[in-house]
Amino acid sequence: MVIKQLATKRSEQVIEQIEERIATGVYPPGMRLDETELAENLGVSRTPIREALIQLAAAGLVEIRPRRGAIVTEIGPHRLCEMFEVMAEHEAMCGRLAARRISEAEQHSLVEAHLACEAARNANAPDDYYRQNEQFHHLIYAASHNSFLQEQSATLHRRLRPYRRLQLRVRDRMDTSFSEHAGIVQAIIAKDTELAASRLREHVVVQGQRFADLVSTLSMLKKGK
Repeated sequence: MVIKQLATKRSEQVIEQIEERIATGVYPPGMRLDETELAENLGVSRTPIREALIQLAAAGLVEIRPRRGAIVTEIGPHRLCEMFEVMAEHEAMCGRLAARRISEAEQHSLVEAHLACEAARNANAPDDYYRQNEQFHHLIYAASHNSFLQEQSATLHRRLRPYRRLQLRVRDRMDTSFSEHAGIVQAIIAKDTELAASRLREHVVVQGQRFADLVSTLSMLKKGK
């Protein structure tokens, strides 16, 4: 059991490391990911690498192609914006239902997650903030008490993970994100369904300056090819 848990943890660490390198352009869109090179670079055997690539392919971050192996998925800005639009509607629906159905215990957990985001923001730690931010959003999904919606939202959230992590590296984005979280928590606890939905939608959707930042980020990643 202990050995299996260690293997699972190692695989999760490998997934996170590869995701991080995709997000920061070390592994740019279109790059072939060689299992042997990855194993040597990350200091693990090929088994956790293979498992990680299978999971990353299931999440849509890489493509497994015949005779070419794993390739980092290329997504254009228009397609990404479409995905963020769908994600925004998922989040809005989760927020609306959470405002109606959240339990007292879930409210406390949401506030604690919000405070954890604050600590990461104060420490100017974008990667830590992202992890706490992820927990914050997943708590809202769970508070919707709609298991199908929770599953679908979590899947899309995972698909957009590298790009959401990159967004937090944009100047002042952590402060803005935290401020938006405060409004979301307030609306959910007040059981204001439409305000919760509206604030979550605006928090996630990519438009205006966020669209310009996203396009700039994609251009930066492609230059790394």
